[in-house]
Amino acid sequence: MPIILRYKGFRFFFYSNEGSPREPVHVHIRSGEGEAKFWLRPAVLLENSNGFDARTLRELAEAVEQHAALIERAWNEHFS
Repeated sequence: MPIILRYKGFRFFFYSNEGSPREPVHVHIRSGEGEAKFWLRPAVLLENSNGFDARTLRELAEAVEQHAALIERAWNEHFS
């Protein structure tokens, strides 16, 4: 479970086994309050969440957008 980024107490990561066939590029975000999953393409989009309120999800979506290049680079390095 590679951790890509730590941001305000949140861990941005993906699982080493991301399905078969592998799902498209996405990121999981977890804190003590909950977990969420965001797709990166064609645009940042919330897939699901558990425990986060709407305000937190908006902030996390913005953070994913700001760090999309880093997330995608880490994904490609890990899975290639």
